[in-house]
Amino acid sequence: MTILVTGATGNIGGQVISHLVGRGADVRALVRDPSKADFPASVAIIKGDSLDVDSLRTAFDGVSTLFLLNAVVADEFTQALIALNIARSAGIERIVYLSVIHSDVYVNVPHFAGKFGVERMIEQMGFNATILRPAYFIQNDLMIKDAIASYGVYPTPVGGKGLAMIDVGDIAEIAALELLRREKAVQPLPSTRINLVGPDTLTGMDVAAIWTEVLARQVNYGGSDTAAFEQNLKQFMPAWMAYDMRMMAERFLTDGMLPESGDVERLTTLLGRPLRSYRDFATQIATFA
Repeated sequence: MTILVTGATGNIGGQVISHLVGRGADVRALVRDPSKADFPASVAIIKGDSLDVDSLRTAFDGVSTLFLLNAVVADEFTQALIALNIARSAGIERIVYLSVIHSDVYVNVPHFAGKFGVERMIEQMGFNATILRPAYFIQNDLMIKDAIASYGVYPTPVGGKGLAMIDVGDIAEIAALELLRREKAVQPLPSTRINLVGPDTLTGMDVAAIWTEVLARQVNYGGSDTAAFEQNLKQFMPAWMAYDMRMMAERFLTDGMLPESGDVERLTTLLGRPLRSYRDFATQIATFA
């Protein structure tokens, strides 16, 4: 019985592996560059790529449970479908897929629509799966920590509806627990969806206020100019991705990323501890500012 982790060298995949190994699981990691694979010795490393069909066949052979994580790339949907087809051919019935919250609501946002399409294909292909739907990653704000600390501006157009931001460490631990739950079941378990949210739903003004408190100096919310947000992102990511992020931010403004009733309680019970808050994250970052 082997659990395969894709996206294994990323922030989430690496932590998923740590949790699985710590709980005694037999783990296999699919990586593009084995030199970046800093895993415990018990982890079997398979060199491969999501578009390299032969490497996927090798990686999926003998696997009982799959953690499917596809990065936000231009051909994300194609990569996911190839993986699902090869998984089915390999006889894999148990899947945990990392999607995104409101994938069925943010229908004009490319990477949301792509992940919702993957969710539908998992269902149509008859897999038994846990669909994890995380909200905005708290650690995304590491990219803007200099703007916050040096210029006193929180620039992400979060808006006034609020985002239930979640820590990637919580995402990874929940993913590992779901993988183990499915792996250990005598028969494949029914499919389920889980919203992954943080303990607080924060507006742009709320986030700026947290930074003001932890830095002990004024931090202002940069407002809701999504065009400026896109232009700033184009400095360090492809234009198509910056536009995708702008479309996401516009849905932040109109819809927010709100938890459903009982989401926080469900996750707290699953973890057996409180969810990590944005304030905890900001306090940690502030010690290095």
